[in-house]
Amino acid sequence: MSKPLDQLTKAELLALLQKSEQQVADRERVIAEKERILAEKEAYEKQLLALIEKFKRMAFAQKRERFEGNKDQLNLLFEPTQEQEQQQQEGFSRKVEYIRKKRPAHTGRQPLPDHLPVEEIEIHPEGDLSGMECIGKEVTEELDYIPAQYIRRRYIRYKYAPKDRYSSAGVKIGLLPERAIPKGIPGYGLLTDILTRKYLEHMPLYRQAQRFKREKIPIAPTTLEGWVKQGLEKLEPLYDCLVADTKAMGYLMVDESTIRVLDSDKKGACHTGYYWVYHNPLENTVLFDYQPTRSKGGPSAILENFQGYLQSDGYAVYEHYAANKEITHLACWAHARRKYFETLVENKKLASEALGFIGKLYDVEKKAKKLNLSAEDRKKLRLDEALPVINKMSEWIKKQLPKALPKSGLRKALFYSANRWAELSNYLYDGELEIDNNLVEREIRSMVVGRKNYLFAGSHKAAQRTAMIYSFFGICKLHDVNPQQCLEHALRNIMTINHKNIRDLYPQNFNFTTRV
Repeated sequence: MSKPLDQLTKAELLALLQKSEQQVADRERVIAEKERILAEKEAYEKQLLALIEKFKRMAFAQKRERFEGNKDQLNLLFEPTQEQEQQQQEGFSRKVEYIRKKRPAHTGRQPLPDHLPVEEIEIHPEGDLSGMECIGKEVTEELDYIPAQYIRRRYIRYKYAPKDRYSSAGVKIGLLPERAIPKGIPGYGLLTDILTRKYLEHMPLYRQAQRFKREKIPIAPTTLEGWVKQGLEKLEPLYDCLVADTKAMGYLMVDESTIRVLDSDKKGACHTGYYWVYHNPLENTVLFDYQPTRSKGGPSAILENFQGYLQSDGYAVYEHYAANKEITHLACWAHARRKYFETLVENKKLASEALGFIGKLYDVEKKAKKLNLSAEDRKKLRLDEALPVINKMSEWIKKQLPKALPKSGLRKALFYSANRWAELSNYLYDGELEIDNNLVEREIRSMVVGRKNYLFAGSHKAAQRTAMIYSFFGICKLHDVNPQQCLEHALRNIMTINHKNIRDLYPQNFNFTTRV
């Protein structure tokens, strides 16, 4: 039985006090531990919710990362300029008027292109017109389609022999033109059509074989595969020239994407190879390069001795090459933005603030594009309007990073930006550079659609041949050139053109008047 407090000795009172303090400390530790566990659970739940929302967006929502933040809230982070203060004062003193903007008048149906052939059908009224005269006419146009026509082109080469049977001149025969496929039956037009349908319209060869079957033309898919292989091999000298030119360029955007490849060494399974894609936005060129690996050896053929600006996402392989002192590395603001966009569910307030900063940077880019500024003027605009935003965001990140929960999506986004801040800022100092890597990602989309249709490449060599035609069609698109006409022109001339003039076959040098 415990003694009353007034009967305890000094030593017993001290011991009792220490025991009570220990109990309080133990309780505080338990409470702190419970609060820590609760905070971790809440953070984990937010991460799960964010992951669920991400999968929902991937499956059902639009892919564009559209963010409509509260611009007024973000503006509180910046001190108002003198111009803004003046506008606010004027706003207080004048009457607000609401004016509904009128939609521009509809210009009517777009005229049909002039390059289309015209078939005229004259229609006169029925009946007796002998007592009448024509006073005018009305013209109505329609757009029609004539199905493609297959023809049998027969070369008949006549042989000539000297009349004098004792002459040593020998027999002469007309020369056969250069064939699209040596000893094969396809002409250049047919070969071009097959390649265009497969790699531009994403029609697998087995479906093309079905199309021939409907026309009562028996061509097996394996035969089509052989034609495609030989047709693409013709483009190899042009592709090699493009590789050399790409290495010498001073500004490259780079990204990579997967392709499944049948590999004889992996029975029953496909190998995952990679297309490394290089885009120069100044000259509007694109190069697809197939490599079996995503390791640092993948882009070595192009980047090993590269000098200039290299723009990429945060993949470590690119950072390996960016360590070269001859390379200025540019990070991608679109990738940084995506990190914050994915944390909106987890922490809407802070993610919205980050997206607001980035939105202001893109507003500057839109302004420069709208004003059609020169490179020097775009640089000046960025330094005047984008640099203050970047400096403010840098301070904001330094403030938020220590407070962000470990393993949270927000911390990962903050760390991603902070770890690449110099690379994210480098675009400010040259008006010819872009703010993000979106242009090269756009070039990959066509390949992704094709990949969904033909599923895999038949071999590593086939994957590289596919890279050649994707490069060709990609440049056609960038220069608004008719890809089918341009490809047929290249196939017809590549075997006879002087090698020093082979760049004349680049799509950007294609000079036919008909364009898409």
